[in-house]
Amino acid sequence: MGAKTGLLVYADGDVPGLLRQVGAADLEPTSLMMRRLYPGCEIEECEGSFLGEGVYPPDGTTYGASWSGVELVCDQRVMIDLPSRLPEHFVAASAGRRLVLHAMHSVVDWLAFAVWEDGQLIRSLSLSPDSGIMENIGEQLPFERPYWAGDRPADVIPWPGEEEEPYALAFHPLELGEDALRALCGFIQEGYPESDDVDADSIGLHGFRVRDPHGPDPAEKEEARRRAIEAMGPPRIYSMGPDGLLVERDSL
Repeated sequence: MGAKTGLLVYADGDVPGLLRQVGAADLEPTSLMMRRLYPGCEIEECEGSFLGEGVYPPDGTTYGASWSGVELVCDQRVMIDLPSRLPEHFVAASAGRRLVLHAMHSVVDWLAFAVWEDGQLIRSLSLSPDSGIMENIGEQLPFERPYWAGDRPADVIPWPGEEEEPYALAFHPLELGEDALRALCGFIQEGYPESDDVDADSIGLHGFRVRDPHGPDPAEKEEARRRAIEAMGPPRIYSMGPDGLLVERDSL
């Protein structure tokens, strides 16, 4: 699995149903939404994307769209370990509406999602195999129940050289993450699409570069990232062996 998301959706009702009806998002209301959600930030228009591939924008970039009844933003900055601590101005913007947060990162098998109704948090979950359950607030939603009941156990292939140990969680967060994304937003990142899924690849998003004038300098962050990459060793590539285990390609 290679899915990553950082997504907020504001809606006047059922998100999947509303997203099935949207057309092209106008730039002016989308820009107004951006200024409302990122007060005090420097916002500059840039190249946009589509919902299917834009749910994990580059660092410093936000994709957004505003329609009547539903608005959304895709931004790495909403990928927080504790969704209940989403900055208050994001939550305040959901007064009288539903707010959905969905965030996951395949590198660390991390998932977080949350739902607010009229500014009140009704469900929040955040978990990963390394950190365990970081947040679990509210009653389980219907799509979660088979996972907690043990009906969707994790099936994970160990890395070469590692002993085959039970997965640290009873289920795989990314599998639940895809079901959460479909149930809450109407589409998925990986897996088999269903006939009534939202066509996320057809939903255009406007692009914005968003900079907090009091935050770290983007050039300094990029330089730190470049140095970290240079310090890494050469990549290790694996293939599936005949016994079903991963084998380093150079050793084949």
